[in-house]
Parts: sequence; C-alpha cells; structure tokens
Amino acid sequence: MTLFEKIVAREIPAKLAFEDDEVLAFHDINPQAPIHVLVVPKRAIPRIAEAQLADGPLLGRLLLTAKQIAAALGLTEGGYRIVINNGHDGGETVPHLHVHLLGGRPMHWPPG
Repeated sequence: MTLFEKIVAREIPAKLAFEDDEVLAFHDINPQAPIHVLVVPKRAIPRIAEAQLADGPLLGRLLLTAKQIAAALGLTEGGYRIVINNGHDGGETVPHLHVHLLGGRPMHWPPG
C-alpha cells in the first residue's frame, strides 16, 4: 500500500483541501511553493505512463479539481503550475498518480 493509499484510507493524517467520491487533495508536507497541494485519485493508478484510455475521465477530473482548488485558494489571477511526475527521472517519489498544484510565488522555466 502506498503512502497516498494510506492517506486516502485515513491511516495517515493529512491537511485536506478537497474530497469527493473519486479524488482526494491535500497539502504537501514538504511544500515546494507557498501553496503546494497534491491531487490524487482514490483509485490507485501507479503513474501516468500506466493510465489507460478508460482512465480519461478520471484524469480530466484530477486537472479540473486542481483548477477548482487553485481558484478557491486565490491563485487564478496570479497563476499557478500543475505538474505530473512520471518515473524516477521525472521526479516521481510515490508510485500513485498525482497532480502537484503549486502557487503563491513566481515560477521559473525550466522547472528542474
């Protein structure tokens, strides 16, 4: 069971930002920006490279949820970044697909 599955199951506490039947969002414990929220599907998909066509509606839901949280946190006007890491070289540290919502400061390019 991954760290995120344990958070979804409430075995590990987290500061929640959003929850519905399919998605859970919580504040990162090691934030990389003043606002850093992780948006995860409750149904585990290891990484974006393993997502299937049938997962399309859930993937869209993750992005729209990130947009909704960004608006609720006042990030829409100034902007924000959405990131999905895939695999070791992509910076993935938890094998459970998730979206990083980062904001509250200017972002730079390239990101890493």
